[in-house]
Amino acid sequence: MSNPDTSRVRIGISSCLLGENVRFDGGHKKDDFLTNHFGRFVEWVPVCPEFEIGLGIPRESLRLVADADNIRLAAPRSGLDHTERMTQWTKEKTSQLVDQNLCGYVLKRSSPSCGLERVKVYDRSGMPNRQGRGLFAAGMVERFPNLPMEEEGRLNDSRLRENFVSQVFCYKRWMDLLRDGLTRARTVQFHARHKYLLMAHHQAGVRRPGNLIGAAKRTTSVRSLGEEYFNAFCELMRRTPTRRNHANVLQHLAGYFSTKLDADDRIELATVIDRYRLEYLPLIVPITLIRHYVRKFDVQYLKDQVYLNPGTDELHLLNQL
Repeated sequence: MSNPDTSRVRIGISSCLLGENVRFDGGHKKDDFLTNHFGRFVEWVPVCPEFEIGLGIPRESLRLVADADNIRLAAPRSGLDHTERMTQWTKEKTSQLVDQNLCGYVLKRSSPSCGLERVKVYDRSGMPNRQGRGLFAAGMVERFPNLPMEEEGRLNDSRLRENFVSQVFCYKRWMDLLRDGLTRARTVQFHARHKYLLMAHHQAGVRRPGNLIGAAKRTTSVRSLGEEYFNAFCELMRRTPTRRNHANVLQHLAGYFSTKLDADDRIELATVIDRYRLEYLPLIVPITLIRHYVRKFDVQYLKDQVYLNPGTDELHLLNQL
């Protein structure tokens, strides 16, 4: 593979979601949001495990089958077992993807190769349960435990879309930091910029990654500190924010300048935040109002907060949700 453009947000994706005719029946599952909206701001890296291990188009459908403590990838009509073939290819493919600077991955739901959650697993009697994970998806999770991953079906939920978009761009900022050179000071700065975004994901948990930095001994290597910090960061970011959490964050931000507002402006801001909490307004409305006051009163600490000022592409995407 050629060296990718590190300036672009690159996201792996199941090829069929882009409209490629690679499914077992020769068709596709083109997704409008991913191709017409999300795709304007990212570079897709398409992958189709079943096609890339050499299975034809069209081909016999596959399923996951429980075999004692193992899960097999089998073709029920012919009885062919593709487990070892898929497992070996997955190891090779994930190794190749290490160099592709991925910041996220969108997987095809329910697929025995790509499904991330609740994939059907059939027992010996032919009865299914939905407790499986596709073999390629399992390999991706093992190789890239912090990489934001989601299924296209779940992205129909606006809250899950928002969370995935936010995770992807946070991951990109961390990757950029690593390329620039990880230092203790840059880790502290990264955390400071993301403080209120993390609070929106988990109010109490935001202290843990910050404490990791503060408690780290000077003898702790920067690499070890960075790995431990980013693990904790990603754990928080996987939690889907609620309107209540967002409202609490907005109130925290308002506290930086509320004493400088006159009575009418304070009431207006409080009302806007509450109307957002009650689902009458989108998040961008209170954020825009708070950004106005941050500029007006020159609140330096908040000017660099990712929560208020995400990147241009990220902001465009979030405003479409």
